[in-house]
Amino acid sequence: MEILIISGLSGAGKSKAASFLEDMGFYIVDNMPAAMILKFAEFCAGGNGRYDRVALVYDVRTASSFTELFTVLDQLKTMDGACRMLFLEALPETIIKRYKETRRRHPLSGDTTSLAEAVERERTMMEPVRARADFIIDTSRTSTAQLRAELLRLFDGKDEKSGLVVSVTSFGFKYGLPMEADLVLDVRFMPNPFYIDELRHQTGLDAPVAEYVFSFPQTGAFMKKLEDLLSFTLPLYAEEGKTSLFIGVGCTGGHHRSVAVTHALAEYIRNLGYQTAENHRDISRGG
Repeated sequence: MEILIISGLSGAGKSKAASFLEDMGFYIVDNMPAAMILKFAEFCAGGNGRYDRVALVYDVRTASSFTELFTVLDQLKTMDGACRMLFLEALPETIIKRYKETRRRHPLSGDTTSLAEAVERERTMMEPVRARADFIIDTSRTSTAQLRAELLRLFDGKDEKSGLVVSVTSFGFKYGLPMEADLVLDVRFMPNPFYIDELRHQTGLDAPVAEYVFSFPQTGAFMKKLEDLLSFTLPLYAEEGKTSLFIGVGCTGGHHRSVAVTHALAEYIRNLGYQTAENHRDISRGG
């Protein structure tokens, strides 16, 4: 079992970090008092693998006693599995700016005379927790995408590619565009196997149809340009933090050209190292 304690300064990005970790397979619990952490860990240990990766958010809101937290951490480290702490921080001026933009109240604002005083007081209070952290991330100049990439590196051992799922779907324009498409490719310029009697009742997944579609030089040229485009843009999408990309490939009916191109394109993207889903929306529709 893996337990990660997410702590840090208010406004430093703990909620964003928790969301990214949840996407990575962690079970997230927010605002858990130290006194409950050990019992929750014992509960998770008996969960038959359901709670193998758990991330608990602990901050100044629940900090009744850091001594209690440190005692719990020492006990957790004696249990089977890993227990680590991530601490997020940012410069005071960055945190103040974020609070002004969101118009939220700082947790310590009720006990201080200004936001700046609340930020500084929390920094001082949380220093013992910071000193116990296994990982410290300063988000002052870190974009959302950079934070996600760093979390992937630290806790998944993977690069940005692992966080991007590319779905490639063939469709027929006569049945309408896929509503969820990020990128739509029109392959109706290619010669149509529909007009070849022996190919009409086959699909782009059948070898004779695929061979016909890819026998024309314009198809090869198109695929080369498309592969160049995707090899350039997919890493940028992943770096920016995009988690899914939907590519729609359309021909007239969604039976022949779009199916053959989608199948080849999905294989190319998969070979680049991205999680890839291949679908054919209209392949079973009549005429």
